[in-house]
Amino acid sequence: MAAAGMCAFAGMTAPAPASAQPRQARAAASGYLNLHQCVYYSSSATDHFTTVVTGGDGRFATGTNVSSTADSQPSCGSGDGNYSLVPLLSGVKALNLASGRYLNLHQCVYYSPSATNHFTTVVTGGDGRFATGTNVSNTADTQPSCGSGDGNYSLVPLLSGVKALDLTSGSYANLHQCVYYSPSATDHFTTVVTGGDGRFATGTNVSSTADSQPSCGSGDGNYSLVPLLSGVKALSVA
Repeated sequence: MAAAGMCAFAGMTAPAPASAQPRQARAAASGYLNLHQCVYYSSSATDHFTTVVTGGDGRFATGTNVSSTADSQPSCGSGDGNYSLVPLLSGVKALNLASGRYLNLHQCVYYSPSATNHFTTVVTGGDGRFATGTNVSNTADTQPSCGSGDGNYSLVPLLSGVKALDLTSGSYANLHQCVYYSPSATDHFTTVVTGGDGRFATGTNVSSTADSQPSCGSGDGNYSLVPLLSGVKALSVA
């Protein structure tokens, strides 16, 4: 009571307690999450597929990493002879983890009915018609941002999606890559986030634990998971 009286006597207002400050996104120790996208194609099978992390077959490796350097060229395996790298559709995006709270991963899946062929983009390669909105921001994106395709390949909204990963919620960004294949259609496609069809779900998350096994939906009966091409990469974002 005496302390309150002293403040009133002096014409001063007692300072309000400091309010808790909103937690800011923690910058990665080394600055950038370099997301490498590698798209492969078999002309004999008329079939694409995409990798963003390295699965069990190193011939389709990617250079996705966290580093103090912003990568400017994609690093990709050379393929297996049947499936070869498509430089125009491959790409890398250097995401500055200090620039926002959320890593917004946008997944855009395209399909050509004439070729019975899907492919996936998560970053924008050399053809902006297949662009994606992947970014780091203080806003959690809720709708995927995707290019409209080239007329032959059109966006598949059901398989496309976005996941806003809260970088303040753990030490690791665990990127789960799930590759599916239909032998009847001779067609692969890849998911990195869960779109509108949970049968092709992925376990991509931010956590205090580094995931070591990919978590993937089982497919729809026609398209089944390919464990050899699927994988997970735990990237330190603390």
